[in-house]
Amino acid sequence: MDFKQNYYEIFQLPAEFRIDTELLAQRYRQLQRKIHPDKYVDASEQDRRMSMQWATQVNEAYTTLKSSLPRAMYLLKLNGIDMGEKQNAPVEPAFLMEQIELREDLESIAEHEDALSQLDEFKAKVREVMERLESEFEVNIEKDLHAAEQSVLKMQFMNKLMIAAEQLEEKLLDY
Repeated sequence: MDFKQNYYEIFQLPAEFRIDTELLAQRYRQLQRKIHPDKYVDASEQDRRMSMQWATQVNEAYTTLKSSLPRAMYLLKLNGIDMGEKQNAPVEPAFLMEQIELREDLESIAEHEDALSQLDEFKAKVREVMERLESEFEVNIEKDLHAAEQSVLKMQFMNKLMIAAEQLEEKLLDY
């Protein structure tokens, strides 16, 4: 157990944006079977503590790598860009205008008679934009870190929009 390993190294995966998420899940389960704190109940205090620390790191690594946005942010971090410090970084004005329009579209959906079908269409549009941004990021992380950073900033906007859409869906379905 080497706590200096990056998340990709923990799961023996290449440090790339597109990963085999099934293989990631399989390796996660394998590691959990080896290091889970329940396996160390009768071990020394130090071994129990190490098991807990290692399990925590493996869980954090898995949570980060299994989803595209946290994975993209982590790849930027490996390349020296901490997105946590970039919360108010500027984004292209055209993209911001698109966001305003999408927000307005989302807000008007609840007023429609067929709100759920409108919402499904809206979510499909957001997923389409997110897929485009992910493809841009995948290309940019290899050659232009600033452009990759911009892609992640846009992905964050789209992620927030999707969360808002899911909240509206819950409200419409009375969850």
